[in-house]
Amino acid sequence: METKLPKLKDQKSEFRFADKKSLIIGSIIATIIAMTPYLFYLYESVPKQPVWHTFLFTYTSGGFEDVNVVFWLLTSKLVPLLLLFIWFFTCRHWWYHSLLVPIAMYSYQIFGTLRQDSNYVDSNQLIYLIPIMAIIVPTIYLIRAQIFNKINDATKSLQELEDEFKVTPKTFWDKIKQYF
Repeated sequence: METKLPKLKDQKSEFRFADKKSLIIGSIIATIIAMTPYLFYLYESVPKQPVWHTFLFTYTSGGFEDVNVVFWLLTSKLVPLLLLFIWFFTCRHWWYHSLLVPIAMYSYQIFGTLRQDSNYVDSNQLIYLIPIMAIIVPTIYLIRAQIFNKINDATKSLQELEDEFKVTPKTFWDKIKQYF
């Protein structure tokens, strides 16, 4: 005797198919991440001389040995900063604000490199990060304390509580606007 299995209803799952917009954005982000090794080695195309003349601009290395060293320093800071920005704007966890600390650190290092004084590259950065850390670290600790306080008082799962604390703007610009 054959037993017939019940037919499953055609259920539309919101996770089954991605819309066109998120597919395009995801493809762009994946392409940028895949290109980061090439972006890092862009400094090799810069000449090893104190002044670099192009048809767009002329760049002088300032206190550095040559222009190649300046661009090596910049790419070694811009590539991780780019990856941190991608992580920050795509992270769905409640702790994503902690990524602002390394973002601020790399930003400070880039501005220090652009100051063109080789004596002060990557120095005193912790002093400038203290105000940012003084805001971010207690905020994250308070959010964590609220989550664990609600876990003890409620019957919700940890994932449901994370979803409750999650700030999910609709668009990329909404996510940027929430900080200003």
